[in-house]
Amino acid sequence: MRLDVKGRSVSVTPEMRDYAQRKMGKLAKQLADPTHVEVELAIEKNPSIADNHVAEATVWTKGPVLRAREASPDMRASIDQLVAKLERQVVRYRQKARHEHERHEPPPADQLPALSEEDAVIVKKKQFALNPLTPEEAILQLELIGHDFFVFRNLESGEINVLYRRNDGDYGLIEPS
Repeated sequence: MRLDVKGRSVSVTPEMRDYAQRKMGKLAKQLADPTHVEVELAIEKNPSIADNHVAEATVWTKGPVLRAREASPDMRASIDQLVAKLERQVVRYRQKARHEHERHEPPPADQLPALSEEDAVIVKKKQFALNPLTPEEAILQLELIGHDFFVFRNLESGEINVLYRRNDGDYGLIEPS
């Protein structure tokens, strides 16, 4: 497993790097395939935020990409919570993979709500690879990362699609026309 520990607006001490590597090593035992793990440590500068020590991780595997973010008043506690969350995701991924044959078809795509035009500021940008997936595999990815939406390249059509979790708990699929 290749592990990169980075700091965002904070320098990572060798002790903190070793601590993160030792804790993240637990995941290497649970993930059989070769992985790349990127851990990003940061300290929020807003004095009104009590849990200002933030640890984020992205784990690339042959299957899903796992992501987690944890914050606490102490960086070591944030890393511990982060590892625990990723371990739960790995267990969920392995269970879902075992029961892959029992997957259900996603519900049909619903119409999108009208978007209101509000002034917005982009505060964060992310880049990621779009691997071809079926909508069912995208649902698995969405559940693993715990987000409300997931962008993927549809294996069947080759088009970029967005899968999202609806308020009623079902899923919606946005496809280009």
